[in-house]
Amino acid sequence: MRRRTALAAGLAWAAAAGAQAPQRLRIGFAVGYAPFSEVGSDGQLKGFEVDVAQALSRRMGLPFTQVILDFDGLIPALQTRKIDAIMASMSITPERQQLIAFSAPYYFSPARMVMRSDAKLDVSPAGMKGRRIGVERGTIHERFLAEQFKGSQVLRYATQDQAFLDLKSGRLDATLVDAVIAQFGFLNHADGRGFAFAGPDFGRDPRYYGKGIGVGLRQADAATLGRRFDEALAALRSSGALKALNDRYFSFDLVSPPR
Repeated sequence: MRRRTALAAGLAWAAAAGAQAPQRLRIGFAVGYAPFSEVGSDGQLKGFEVDVAQALSRRMGLPFTQVILDFDGLIPALQTRKIDAIMASMSITPERQQLIAFSAPYYFSPARMVMRSDAKLDVSPAGMKGRRIGVERGTIHERFLAEQFKGSQVLRYATQDQAFLDLKSGRLDATLVDAVIAQFGFLNHADGRGFAFAGPDFGRDPRYYGKGIGVGLRQADAATLGRRFDEALAALRSSGALKALNDRYFSFDLVSPPR
């Protein structure tokens, strides 16, 4: 019954698109986002977003291929049709919506500064004046720092892991990052000993951090492939499958919309 339903949905989508539905989606991921997406010891990509992609793929009846890219290369790859969708902790913001479309959000995450526990710095534009703050290129954190922390030295990195390395070595005073990524990718490990979150949750500023994290799509695909992602995501929410994936990785709820 489910196979027939998926097939009917696929044929309807193809007709609406005026073209044959793709046989396999190419989904772009960015590594260095434990526990969202990282390369395991076996060389395979794993993590929460990979599992969500698999669940969405099964629900839509469309298998997918993983394409690993630097974060700042994801939107150009989508626009040039090298990939069909983005699942890389990408915030839904007005700025990005001028370039691409998004599905409904599938998780929500705070944005925090990480620095040495004994730094005792005032985490504000005035308090961080002249300080070196690391950030991953192409992220919304980069834009936030550029516009709100103009007196700071903003150092840009290809991956967040590189920023963590420079923070550990003392070449940075702080890094601005998704709080969950910082917790699981740095603070919970030996390299993160002596470091901690500092300052407020900057992710509450909707001017920069938008409406949550969604699947990035070409604008031309919003009414077709985008609709299929939204329907699959709604089904995962209503069935409890999305919350079950959340609970596999986190002891707190990232998938329920803020109230």
